[in-house]
Amino acid sequence: MNHHSETIGLIGVGLLGSAIAERLLQKQFHVVGFDLRQQALSNLQNQGGDSATSLEDVVHRSQRIILCLPTSSVVDSVVNKLEPLLTPASVLLDVTTGEPTATEATAERLLSQDVVYIDATVAGSSQHMREGRATMMVGGNQKAIDRNEDLLQALSQNAFYVGDSGNGARMKLVVNLVLGLHRAVLAEGLALAESCGIDPQQALTILKSSPAYSAMMDSKGDKMIQREFSPQAKLSQHLKDVHLIQSLGNAAGQTLPLTVTHQWLLERAIDLGYADLDNSAILQTYKD
Repeated sequence: MNHHSETIGLIGVGLLGSAIAERLLQKQFHVVGFDLRQQALSNLQNQGGDSATSLEDVVHRSQRIILCLPTSSVVDSVVNKLEPLLTPASVLLDVTTGEPTATEATAERLLSQDVVYIDATVAGSSQHMREGRATMMVGGNQKAIDRNEDLLQALSQNAFYVGDSGNGARMKLVVNLVLGLHRAVLAEGLALAESCGIDPQQALTILKSSPAYSAMMDSKGDKMIQREFSPQAKLSQHLKDVHLIQSLGNAAGQTLPLTVTHQWLLERAIDLGYADLDNSAILQTYKD
């Protein structure tokens, strides 16, 4: 049907990766993906994408490759393997939530080979990405980004250029700081309402219709009230983000007193056994 369309490589086909694949397929791109988990590749094939046999296979079949990986160190090892195979026609679009200085180092390394590297972090869940409502924060060379505008537009209606490589990663941490604190604030408010004997469901309804409203109330309010902590995003993962946020603050000479408190709450939640549950389980630190 769309045989003339370009094949985009996708390395990492987890939650966000499969949502990215879905967007690209909708926009008439072909997708060839690679993941260490066979299940992820089967899912991709069911979506209408192709699975690659190796990282090398992805490079042979596509010039533009999206990296959607768990951490900067995984990005580093993947780039090491890709590097000898890349040419000046290659483009790497990295959507990993990574460590800003590691992102900068990768960009510099690839620049010396004339390979285009763009860091484009995603604000929003895989569900937002699937629906085309994710916000992307794009760092890198402005001309290179302009040349890949079609790919960015396929993924997101809202792509912001935030400066050099590394800034996509920095802005993602700023977003996660605010998101995490919105979540903690909601937990504290609901805990106080319940302690006072106010019906928590009514408290949530009132908060939603007041100027105190945040989108967190829609995504996490019911989970908190029902103590239903099946993971949409694990609490331990957010503590990792908080550590990255702390080191970003230290590097910039910026104190982050609310984040210090937030870190303490998350560590307490983990001590209580909530590491692998949803991040809304921060509510449980307010029990005693």
